[in-house]
Amino acid sequence: RSMCGYFNNLGYGLTEEDIIVTNGGSEAIYFAFMVTMDTDDEVLIPEPYYANYNGFARMANINIAPITTTVENGFHLPSKEEIEKRINEKTKAILICSPNNPTGTALGKEELQKWVDYALKNQSIILFDAAYERYITDDEIPRSIYEIEGAKKCAIEFRSFSKTAGFTGVRCAFIVVPKELMGYDDKGNDLSIHDLWFRHQSTKYNGNSYPVQKAAAGIYSNEGKIQVQEIIDYYLENARIIREGLDQVGFKYFGGVNAPYIWLKAPNNLSSWDFFDLLIKELNIVGTPGSGFGPSGKGYFRLTAFGDKQKTIEAMDRIKNYSWE
Repeated sequence: RSMCGYFNNLGYGLTEEDIIVTNGGSEAIYFAFMVTMDTDDEVLIPEPYYANYNGFARMANINIAPITTTVENGFHLPSKEEIEKRINEKTKAILICSPNNPTGTALGKEELQKWVDYALKNQSIILFDAAYERYITDDEIPRSIYEIEGAKKCAIEFRSFSKTAGFTGVRCAFIVVPKELMGYDDKGNDLSIHDLWFRHQSTKYNGNSYPVQKAAAGIYSNEGKIQVQEIIDYYLENARIIREGLDQVGFKYFGGVNAPYIWLKAPNNLSSWDFFDLLIKELNIVGTPGSGFGPSGKGYFRLTAFGDKQKTIEAMDRIKNYSWE
């Protein structure tokens, strides 16, 4: 009820039955592959992408069809021609993470409308990972796929508490599976995804413990909302510190405004791993090489705002004081 109220305060018109509690966002995405797709079906994923998506797909015997985003399009939506080229009869799902991990970019309404239109046209389901929604600061950026016309007929949305309320390891999240959402069997007949998910959920999952459920509900209390916002503001301040430091040394980067991640181009044409080695050996700074997120991540690097503020300041001072020539 608390989760449904949060959505409907934003004007999305969902019911309590549309909300399904799970034991974490990662498990929910894996379940989505199992529920909505057959073996050898394809899931289209804009790349670079969170590396675990690949593992979930492999466990479900699903093929990943990566679609490249690049610096030229701001790591946003690929061209219409490229999307049409990659979608075929086996493309049963499109997995979108916005705000994105690792690039920190967030898709606008016009971009998301294109994805929804393609999903409806091709009878595909959008799997919308909104784990970082609470970090959105731009009022023009949708906080849910359901702000987009037609999305209730083609999209499942995933919500995580790990990056907002520190639930990593506690294992609790929720997803939205609208009753309007339909899948199709091999004869083209409509199937209720909500009914399929309920069957899968009741067979495979025994529910969260009562203390965990109470903790999750507490996130939506008046006190909980204040505490969560304090956490988010803290990490967004770290992101600001990182951005301003990178500006001073002239590094090209994305993200850090509507997301806790900063995606930067490694300087001096260094590879992702060479830049990693330089940071850790010369400056004692740890980050994540971009090549771990797919071919488009080569030559890029992910920094995170999830850390102590003073250590973030110290790390950026080391970067600013280093000779990058």
